[in-house]
Amino acid sequence: MLKDITFGQYFPVDSLLHRMDPRFKIVDTLLLIILLFCGNGFGMLAVGAIFVLMAQLLSKIPLSMSYKSIRPVLPILIVTALLNLLFIDSGETVWEWHFLKLTEGAVTASVVMVFRIVLLMVGTSLLTYTTSPILLTDAIESLMSPLKYLHFPVHEMAMMMSIALRFIPTLLEETDKLISAQKARGASIDSGTIKERAKAMIPILVPLFVSAFRRAEELATAMECRCYRGGEGRTRLRQLKASGRDYIGLMVCLLFLTAALILNAK
Repeated sequence: MLKDITFGQYFPVDSLLHRMDPRFKIVDTLLLIILLFCGNGFGMLAVGAIFVLMAQLLSKIPLSMSYKSIRPVLPILIVTALLNLLFIDSGETVWEWHFLKLTEGAVTASVVMVFRIVLLMVGTSLLTYTTSPILLTDAIESLMSPLKYLHFPVHEMAMMMSIALRFIPTLLEETDKLISAQKARGASIDSGTIKERAKAMIPILVPLFVSAFRRAEELATAMECRCYRGGEGRTRLRQLKASGRDYIGLMVCLLFLTAALILNAK
């Protein structure tokens, strides 16, 4: 069900990752992305898997939550992996039957692609799992603060990104309620041809858009009633302060990235 999708949610748990400075967590996440895309070998995957597993354990987030974050894209990953197995022709032939041929290059490309995307989604999901939307907004604004000298609306951009992440679970829950309501009225959404399914989605999309615009208008009204005028002169309840564990975490991430680059160069 759509309500089982956990992307964009925050889980308040007392863990080391929750206590880290959100600015460092964003930088560490960017280093993880660079690590996963710096090569195509199994050494890179092994380093990335150790990194993500260590972060998962330090976050105290249940593995079931991480599985929910990748479950929606598993069918796409499986289909893409099968296409790679069938159409990539490089290396020695491992298996052949009539016009079908399986090569070492195809197997390597499929495995690397699947595990890379899985590790990427699990690792990046930990950022939103362990960081509240308010702290995430402050961290993005702090990291983008040099752009203020170019007259870039840093606070407004950070606020929009935070609100978008915040409303992902809300919209998914609203969609799930609309689907359940349509099924209770006898609508057939999961069966029929593609054209019939597309028509069945119209009674869901229309009220979903109406609800989204209504929520946006209510949020804008609430912000105006609280005299919100952007980031100029705005104070914060929690000041972001880096500690020793943040710098240690950054050094660990850099060590993992260096190890992945060394393994990829061999």
